[in-house]
Amino acid sequence: MASRSLGGLSGSRGGSKKSLSARNAAVERRNLITVCRFSVKTLIDRSCFETIDDSSPEFNNFAAILEQILSHRLKGQITWFGYESPRSFWDYIRVACRKVSQNCICSIENMENVSSSRAKGRAWIRVALMEKHLSEYISTALRDFKTTRRFYEDGAIVLGEEANMLAGMLLGLNAIDFSFCLKGEGLDGSYPAVIDYTPYLKFTQSSDSISSDEEELRTLGSSGSESSTPENVGPPFIMDENSWFNKCKRVKQKYQLTLEQKGYLEELLRLRENQLSESVSQNKILLQRIEDSDLAHKLEKEQLEYIIVELQDQLKSYPSLDQLSTEVSLSQSSLDPGQSQEGDGKRDTLNLISEGKEDTPSLLGLCGSLTSVASYKSLTSLKSNDYLASPTAEMTSPGLTPS
Repeated sequence: MASRSLGGLSGSRGGSKKSLSARNAAVERRNLITVCRFSVKTLIDRSCFETIDDSSPEFNNFAAILEQILSHRLKGQITWFGYESPRSFWDYIRVACRKVSQNCICSIENMENVSSSRAKGRAWIRVALMEKHLSEYISTALRDFKTTRRFYEDGAIVLGEEANMLAGMLLGLNAIDFSFCLKGEGLDGSYPAVIDYTPYLKFTQSSDSISSDEEELRTLGSSGSESSTPENVGPPFIMDENSWFNKCKRVKQKYQLTLEQKGYLEELLRLRENQLSESVSQNKILLQRIEDSDLAHKLEKEQLEYIIVELQDQLKSYPSLDQLSTEVSLSQSSLDPGQSQEGDGKRDTLNLISEGKEDTPSLLGLCGSLTSVASYKSLTSLKSNDYLASPTAEMTSPGLTPS
């Protein structure tokens, strides 16, 4: 019975150890992923004010976090003698990222100033960030599950569900312009990377919470012993000088940026107002031209209508051409001198009619073209007939004798 109880106790201890190790691994993965998300956000915020380079503490912290994630539960390399030597994440990246188009693997392998595997991995992080392909490298490596399984143990971040979150977080870094020197101290692979958690552990209280804490501290101080005085209680909310200086610097940078944007918008507004005023003045000129042309067209139309009415009235006052042609034909058919005298009278009548016409400049050519052509032809034929008929009439006339 005692042996059974000892066996059950040892089994329960083994199960508790396994559950404890699983919990620790889950907490470690969750902590690294959460801190990585915070570091990416701080990098994006810092890039709005200054260029990210090797001297930026936000980048150094991000590089350390990413190195810890890629080195989480990484298998060692088995030597010929059966010993396991530690590996760097560069050994995994060099194999898993060969399929990336136009990758930088070969160029990093051929770097002269970088010798250790850890230094090459740090150089790869910087080059991938400058190329804006870090997320693509990580996604390609995670899709090669066979190679990932060969390099990492169970419970690693790259083998869990957190790997997809990692690729999505790194995608936001493609919007940042990085500038690194690949010959600096940051590539020294002799020391492991250490994560600084203090930027993500600051606790900021509002004014309401500070007042409530002060009241609680006064209450606790008054309810304690007589020797404890409120003067011994320190301020609950203390910020160092550097944090205030950094905040003032950020506010000043934001103010300068806003001021520059304001000046640009004001200049753009002034330019648009000038263009609008020029367009309005041109529009007024065009409208005035249209009104003037409409007025000129109306006056011309009225003048033409008046001329037409005047022409119509003058044409109505003249005898018709048919009547004149009939009279001329009657004069041609008659051969006695009385008729010739009548023809002369008619010619005098036509001359009087022609003399009685108004010498209107606008109507002179039109009236001549309408009446003078036919009347001129009839009068010419009449004169020729008179000259031909007059000798015959004198010869055949019985009442006339030659002198």
